Amino acid sequence: MEKIIREADETLSALEHEFSRFNAPQINEVPFEGSWTAGQLVKHLVLSNSGFLEVINGPVTETDKPADLMVKEIRKDFLNFGVKYNSPKEIYPEDRTYSQPELLKSLKQIRAGISEAARGLDLTKTCTAYELPGYGFLTRLETIYFVIYHTQRHVHQLKNIYSELDIT
Repeated sequence: MEKIIREADETLSALEHEFSRFNAPQINEVPFEGSWTAGQLVKHLVLSNSGFLEVINGPVTETDKPADLMVKEIRKDFLNFGVKYNSPKEIYPEDRTYSQPELLKSLKQIRAGISEAARGLDLTKTCTAYELPGYGFLTRLETIYFVIYHTQRHVHQLKNIYSELDIT
């Protein structure tokens, strides 16, 4: 259990660190055609990760499969940077000016919530509040790994945005 807590904390902390590297105007600058701004990307993660935190803390049922069954597939899908995915509309960020301090505050709250859930809940239970397209109902363990790999994917993209803006 300590492994997943450490991985989640390291990944979510890396997101905060990468986002902190931008100055305020740059978080709302489009780095290249077809890209989100850094602010939009982080807002997408705030929407997604806070939603999954609610799922983890929501209703559960007993699990009739290995608790980590989908982890390898989720990792394979989300860490394949050659494939582009479209965001579901529920977690699609608005095209507006974002506040870096507000987003960082939300990221820290989500990181604390994920850590608390990983430490205090039975991660083998299946979450029933949301069925993830392509994966089905995930266990709490799989859901936390979804948050980890989805966030790692976007940390990679955030680094690309940072380098594209040629920030010095």
